[in-house]
Amino acid sequence: MTVASLLAIDVATPSRTYTVTIGDGAIDGIARLLERAHAPARRFVVSSPLVWRLHGPQLARAIGGAEPILVPDGERFKQLPTVARIYDALVRANADRATTIVTFGGGVIGDMAGFAAASYLRGVALVHVPTTLLAQVDSAIGGKVGVNHPQGKNLIGAFHQPHAVVVDPLVLGTLPRREFRAGLYEVIKYGMTSSAPLFDRIARDRKAIFARAAEALTPIIADSCRIKADVVARDEREAGLRRILNFGHTAGHAIEAVTRYRRFRHGEAIGYGMLVAAELARARGALADADRKALADLIASLGPLPPI
Repeated sequence: MTVASLLAIDVATPSRTYTVTIGDGAIDGIARLLERAHAPARRFVVSSPLVWRLHGPQLARAIGGAEPILVPDGERFKQLPTVARIYDALVRANADRATTIVTFGGGVIGDMAGFAAASYLRGVALVHVPTTLLAQVDSAIGGKVGVNHPQGKNLIGAFHQPHAVVVDPLVLGTLPRREFRAGLYEVIKYGMTSSAPLFDRIARDRKAIFARAAEALTPIIADSCRIKADVVARDEREAGLRRILNFGHTAGHAIEAVTRYRRFRHGEAIGYGMLVAAELARARGALADADRKALADLIASLGPLPPI
């Protein structure tokens, strides 16, 4: 697929306007996309050993001359000591402000490396190349970066909008079913809060989505990105409307914290969190019971959540 044929969604925030580019093979055109985004030419790729082993050679060929920085992945590593490893690598390489950090991984890698980009030399350019469904539809868009603190999730962070986001659904082919399903809970969130057609499409095309058929998967990724882009453009720093994207996250974050980020994938915790939020909304008369049931049925249709 050529760069010209890829789907482009603009995110117009007060601090930066950038493009989310979506399509099979998008990674192969990343050099041209970074040029269009005016990303500085010295590029460091922050990834995990697993993602780099699976997809690093493709990105290295496409981007040309990028310097990889590999750090451990997973919520329990999403803390300042891991970010310090990124700082150390940048300092050793004499990275200056004419530097682009390219994140290549899931939401945790994006959050940690994004925070490094926001804080190293008081801010350098950032590009996200997300490799999980959850990161492609949610965390790579909107500028939220940061790490966890022992007292809570994402308590240390910043708003740092990227220069570009490059979404290639083909990399999801190596994603385990559990990780893929975890990302679908975030897509359900968008459907529940912002788009009945998206909600219905997940239910209707569930088998094709799990099979990662492009005709079913790409549209739900694109719709989710459009919703996130619209909300972030209207409320970049979560002063009001953007809080709608936190549906399911209050209880979800609590579940993650109390289990020390070891039992649940983030999306699974959000699945539980949406069920809690929907039950509370129904009890307060803010949500019809039929809608609560539809949400519970759709979540259940993806497969059983891990027991609490």
